[in-house]
Amino acid sequence: MKTDFLKISNGVSIAREQIPHLSFDNFHQEAINIVKNNGKVVHYFAYADGSTVKLMAVLRTDELLVAGCDAPDTYPSLSILCEPFHMFEREIAEQFGIRPKGHPWLKMVRYHANCQNKADIFGNNYSEDIPGNYDYYSVEGEEIHEVAVGPVHAGVIEPGHFRFNCIGERVLNLEIQLGYQHRGIESLFTNVDAGRRPVLAESIAGDTTVGHSLCMVQAMEALIGAKPDAGAHIIRTIAMELERIQNHVGDLGALSGDVAFLPPMNYCGRMRGDFLNMSLLLCGNRFSKGLIRPGGVLFPMDNEVRRILTERISEIKPQVKNTINLLFSTSSVRSRFEDCGSVSKSDAEQLGLVGPAGRASGISYDARRCFPTEYYSNLDIPENAKSTGDVYARAKVRADETMQSINLIQSLLIDPVETNCVSSGNASPEASSFVVTVNEAWRGEVSHCILTDADSNILRYKIKDPSFHNWNGLSMALRDTGISDFPLNNKSFNLSYCGFDL
Repeated sequence: MKTDFLKISNGVSIAREQIPHLSFDNFHQEAINIVKNNGKVVHYFAYADGSTVKLMAVLRTDELLVAGCDAPDTYPSLSILCEPFHMFEREIAEQFGIRPKGHPWLKMVRYHANCQNKADIFGNNYSEDIPGNYDYYSVEGEEIHEVAVGPVHAGVIEPGHFRFNCIGERVLNLEIQLGYQHRGIESLFTNVDAGRRPVLAESIAGDTTVGHSLCMVQAMEALIGAKPDAGAHIIRTIAMELERIQNHVGDLGALSGDVAFLPPMNYCGRMRGDFLNMSLLLCGNRFSKGLIRPGGVLFPMDNEVRRILTERISEIKPQVKNTINLLFSTSSVRSRFEDCGSVSKSDAEQLGLVGPAGRASGISYDARRCFPTEYYSNLDIPENAKSTGDVYARAKVRADETMQSINLIQSLLIDPVETNCVSSGNASPEASSFVVTVNEAWRGEVSHCILTDADSNILRYKIKDPSFHNWNGLSMALRDTGISDFPLNNKSFNLSYCGFDL
C-alpha cells in the first residue's frame, strides 16, 4: 500500500527532519487508510515544539510507519471512522486541550490539567482532582441497577473504579474508571538526569520492569550510538522471558483460586517465587531491577550462575507442566473457564488488543516475532493464537507461553555467556532525533518513543503500556456475562493500573 508515512526500523534513530510533515487533512486520511487496511496504532500523541503543538502517529503493518502534522485546535475525530484511535484521542484532548469533534465518548483519561493551560473541553461536571466526577454511562429501565466497585480495594491492589449496569445478575455494561494515581512519568523523563532514566523506567510498572527497561534502554542506545555485545543481548532476553514466566505462572495460580481449585493456586504461588529467585540470582533483585542499562547489562552471567539457573529450571519444568495439566484437565475448571467473558476477533481488532488478550481472540501478533530485538531474531516464537477469546483461551495462551519461555531459556543456557558489563553513563542523545522501540512484554506490546530537540534535550517522551489498549477489552468481556464472573475475567486479563495511569 502506497503511503506518505515513512517506513522506519524498530530501535533505529532518525533525524526529525526525515519524518514527513503532512497537512492535517492528508495526515488524517493516510492514518485512517493504514489502520483500516489491517494496520494498528502504536502511538498517536501530541507534543509542543516551541510555540507550535504537533501531532505524531506511529503505526504498524508488517513495518513501522511514522508521520506528523501541525495540530489544529479542533479536528474531525479519527475514532468516528476508525475505532483504534479512540483512547489516543482522549489522551491528546486531556494533555493538550485539543478537541476531536464528534468523538464517540470523550472523557478524561488521567484527570490532570493539560500542559497548554487551555480551557476545559470535557464539560463542567469534570474535576481535575477527582476521577469519575461526571455522569457515568447509564442504562434506562425499571429493573436496571448499578453496582459500584472501588476505587479502594481489599489487600494491596491499586485503585480503580468499576461500575456495572446490570439487569439481575447479567452485566449490560461495565465502565472502568482509572486515573487515581497518575505520576507524570512522561514529563519526568524530560527533566531527570540521564543516569536516573533507567531507574525511572523500571518504576513505570513494577511487574514489567524488564519490558519497560528494554524499551527505554534500546531507545537511548540508538540515540547515543551504544551497541551491546552478544552476551548482553542473551542475558536481556533471558530476563525478559523470566519476567514473562513469573507473571504467567502467577496469573494461572490466581485464576485457579478464583474458581476455588486450590492445589494449582498453591503450586503456582510457590513456583512463581522460584522463578523470581532466578532473577534474584541473575542480578540481585527478584524483579530484575538494576540489570539493564544503556550499552548492555550491569551483571555478568558466569558459568556458576549459568549452571545453577540450568539446574533450577530443569528441576521446576516438569512441576510447571504437571500443574498446567492438572488445571486444564479438571472438568470443573474448564466449565468455569469456557465460554466465559468472550471477546470476538473483530471486537479485539477494533479495540486494538495486544499480547495474550489479543492472541486469545485470534490475533497472532507478537512483537518478538514481528519486530524482534535482543536475541529474538535467532529464536522460534510460535504464534499461539486461539479462537474462542474467552477466559479459557486467555489462560491457555499463558500456559503455552510459559512452557515455551522455559524452553527458550534452556536453549540460551546451553553455551557460556560472555559480556563486558557497563556502568551507568550520562552520554547525551543525538540532537533533533527520533526513535521508537517496540517489545513484547508479558502483557503485550510495550513501546517508548523519544523526540530530542536541537540542544540534545528530550523534547517528548511517550510511553505506551499494553494495558492502555486492553482495559476496554475487559469491559467488552463482561458484556452479557454474570457479574459474579467479574473477578475471573479481571484475573484473565490482569491489567496494570499504574501502567495505564503513568
